[in-house]
Amino acid sequence: MAEEQTIATNRRARFEYQILETIEAGLVLRGTEVKSLRAGQVNFKDSYATVRSDEAWLLGCHISPYSHGTDANHDPERDRKLLLHRREIARLTGKVAERGLTLVPLRLYFKGGRVKVELGLARGKKLHDKRSAIREREVRREMDQAARAGRRQRW
Repeated sequence: MAEEQTIATNRRARFEYQILETIEAGLVLRGTEVKSLRAGQVNFKDSYATVRSDEAWLLGCHISPYSHGTDANHDPERDRKLLLHRREIARLTGKVAERGLTLVPLRLYFKGGRVKVELGLARGKKLHDKRSAIREREVRREMDQAARAGRRQRW
């Protein structure tokens, strides 16, 4: 299996949404976009995926212009086509339309020299769900700190 090298993760998506399913998709990019991604210059803020005329698109993903590029550099906010099989697109379209779900990018990574995006079929969390997630994270952090403190005292 090809080794994966993570470029960026969308940590906010896992906080804002409940991820029901994940899908791997290829991404149609220009050369300067790939070079910019190798430098890690990507921002997922407010990005999502949608289906238009039987094609999947990634919208709102900001890939900064390549620093050593010429006037042929790419537009940072352009819509980028996602590479999925027709059956996958049809299945995702049905789920998004039927249940009111959203496609959010979770992670961007290199796999075998190609750029892939991990999409999550997501449902938005309510405020009380977010609060419980914060509470669980704080409890886990306190337990880890207590365990570390206990190990330190034995030495």
